[in-house]
Amino acid sequence: MSVLPPDASEQSPSLDPEEAAVLLQRLRRKEDNWVSWGQACQQLQKAGYAPQKIFEETGFEPIQQNQIIVAAQVYETIASAVSSDVLARFERAGSDTLYEFRILTQSERAAAATLAVEKGIDSEAARDVAKAMKDYSRLSKKPDGFTEAAGDGVAYHYWKLARQQGDLQARSRLIALALRFAESETARKQVEQLLTDFTVARSRPAPRLPLYRLESASDQPRIVPVVGKLPLAIADLQAVPLVEPQGNFQIVQFSGSGAWMSLPSWQVIFAAEDPVAFLADSDRLPNYDSEVSEEVVVVIDRAERAWQDNSYFVLDQEGQIAIDWFEEAPPKTLLGRVILVLRPKKVLDESYNKDLWQIDE
Repeated sequence: MSVLPPDASEQSPSLDPEEAAVLLQRLRRKEDNWVSWGQACQQLQKAGYAPQKIFEETGFEPIQQNQIIVAAQVYETIASAVSSDVLARFERAGSDTLYEFRILTQSERAAAATLAVEKGIDSEAARDVAKAMKDYSRLSKKPDGFTEAAGDGVAYHYWKLARQQGDLQARSRLIALALRFAESETARKQVEQLLTDFTVARSRPAPRLPLYRLESASDQPRIVPVVGKLPLAIADLQAVPLVEPQGNFQIVQFSGSGAWMSLPSWQVIFAAEDPVAFLADSDRLPNYDSEVSEEVVVVIDRAERAWQDNSYFVLDQEGQIAIDWFEEAPPKTLLGRVILVLRPKKVLDESYNKDLWQIDE
């Protein structure tokens, strides 16, 4: 399981100004070691200090803060699983190396750290070691001759690359790397066979991942609970839980039964504190300007209950949800303001959008 940098939104109320000042001073003066610096940066970020603010106060750039925070977390996970010599080596230096081991499990990190000390590898080689060990751990069955040992996993990585290499100089370099890391005698024999077997085993390159990046705020959908379709009881509206999205992808956790829909993060949706949606036939809505009735989505913000003369509101009408506009403040309690009525997209030919040749013309 990889270690991720802390989310600055997870603020810790336990850090008072004096404690923060001590941590900032420790970073500014570079007291103790890098593990202590990473822990200090993590405490400050969790307390709400932005990485840029910490940089201005201490000189630690945001990218450096991320590295030492993650590396310090990796260091803590291996502290009880490696020898004192290995631990002492990383107490002095090596945050860039431990940072590369973040993708490994706790036991794999300990083995990788030990391997790094034994073989004297740098951070660039550590990246290759981490990838090799991660790929090796995914194999359902270990290749002939290679054992569970961490070194054998790395040796297999270079052995496989050597078999695919036709250039003799590059092939020799990869064989030497495989022999350097091989721990078992059987693995060494497998690698040594390449010294006399010059067959090139061509491999099919892995396909590219279908990567996409959200470019704008409106690309990020907002998850909104759906109550149902009018007519609805007030109790149905009140039973909908408060939605609290988390993380960069606004993931919503929920339990029980319910319906949910995603809406683009238009400003009116993005700004809503407690949005809830329900379906309605348009002829049930007041002042709906259309000759033909159609199904629409009505989104309300339950947090907005103060009357405004330019908005429609939801109210309790004999236990049922009703929508109305009031020229003056009504005597009844308002249950939420209507912030959006969404009409369906009109598609003349639904199969049109499914044709691959229509995409990105």
